[in-house]
Amino acid sequence: MSVFELSDKEFKKFQVFIYKEAGISISDRKKQLVLNRLSRRLRHYDLKKFDQYLELVHGDTHSHEKQTLIDLLTTNETYFFREKKHFDFIQNFILKSFRGRRFRCWSAACSNGAEPYSLAMVINESLGPGRWEILGTDISSGVIEKARAAKYDISVKEKIPRDYLIKYCLKGVRGEDGILMIDPKITAPVDFKRLNLNGHINIEGKYDLIMLRNIMIYFDVQTKQKLVENLISRLHPGGYLIIGHSETLNGVSDKLKMIRPSIYRLGT
Repeated sequence: MSVFELSDKEFKKFQVFIYKEAGISISDRKKQLVLNRLSRRLRHYDLKKFDQYLELVHGDTHSHEKQTLIDLLTTNETYFFREKKHFDFIQNFILKSFRGRRFRCWSAACSNGAEPYSLAMVINESLGPGRWEILGTDISSGVIEKARAAKYDISVKEKIPRDYLIKYCLKGVRGEDGILMIDPKITAPVDFKRLNLNGHINIEGKYDLIMLRNIMIYFDVQTKQKLVENLISRLHPGGYLIIGHSETLNGVSDKLKMIRPSIYRLGT
């Protein structure tokens, strides 16, 4: 097996690429990770150097490879009911007091769908069918396809509360043994689309809840400010923005009131 070397100059080019395409700042400490993730693409195309791969990405012959590179350089780690306190707050405070129109939620970096389907279980339990809808978006077309399929390794059941597991999940049989499937009764109101948050956000309407968790840690302040402004413009008055527990909007925006650490609300 070939052993590749990623020079500092080549690594800088990948840093510039992903910042331009996705607004993500890759730290210098991630050089080995980039090397590991991209080496298989060099092998795939029988290339010797990373500069050759960049030329291929920017060329016209393999136009799909740019999306592959974006997928490889963006983090998609997630699991059902991640940071469970957020789901408890949604259930016990946001949904308990919600009245009127259909509840609209946007999972803005949905990865493989674990977050929007976790939301679907909680929201359906509180509001019932027909009274809610969820949009899940992600920059990676690969994980969007996985999210739409709504099929997961059976091991994910360890993260799903037992009541929800019984009510909203199906166990695969025969050819899908070892697979956990989300019940169509809650996948139907969940829509998915590829979206680059650092580009034009072409979604319609306003939302009562936007989830953007553990993504802004990869953005610089200027990128965060621009993004949060866009998110605010898509919130209903009184709507909520929930970010990761390790994140904050200090120095990013003063238009949202912090209700709890990582939970913000737009004034009515």
